[in-house]
Amino acid sequence: MFGADFPQNVPQWEPYGNEPNKHLDARNLSDAWCGKRGLMSTLVAYIDGGSLGNPGPSGIGVVIDGSEGGRIRIARMIGRQDNNVAEYVALLEALQYAVTLRAESLHVYSDSEVVVRQMTGVYACRSPRLYSLNWICRKLARSLNFSISHVPREDNAEANSLANAAVREQRV
Repeated sequence: MFGADFPQNVPQWEPYGNEPNKHLDARNLSDAWCGKRGLMSTLVAYIDGGSLGNPGPSGIGVVIDGSEGGRIRIARMIGRQDNNVAEYVALLEALQYAVTLRAESLHVYSDSEVVVRQMTGVYACRSPRLYSLNWICRKLARSLNFSISHVPREDNAEANSLANAAVREQRV
């Protein structure tokens, strides 16, 4: 999960004034609204980003399981970036899909130790080129029950091949 500086439970709604409105319970209101939106329960994403050269032509690969429509596979070129930026863009893509699909929770597997450790608060993000991506990802993650884990590259083969395919497409 996130470090101590990253709040887990952000209030969804607070009434104005000193007295809470006894007729409206924010949790029940929110739960009823979420039920009408048809929230999905849990998504699992495998993400990878890569570049040929550092920086160089870059691409992302994302595989999302748990969607009602079946497995989602994304391979997209992202221009000339470095490896860490590509990894964060892949995470951003997975988070945006989870929010769009109205998921309650998202668990991400990544082979990038930098991204995993920065998102969990083990490492601080001090890189100017990664800071805004990290901030956006953390902001989106707050809207979900979010977790992220490191996996070895061989356990992330499908996302890796999608990222490589996107880079090869860009080079042609």
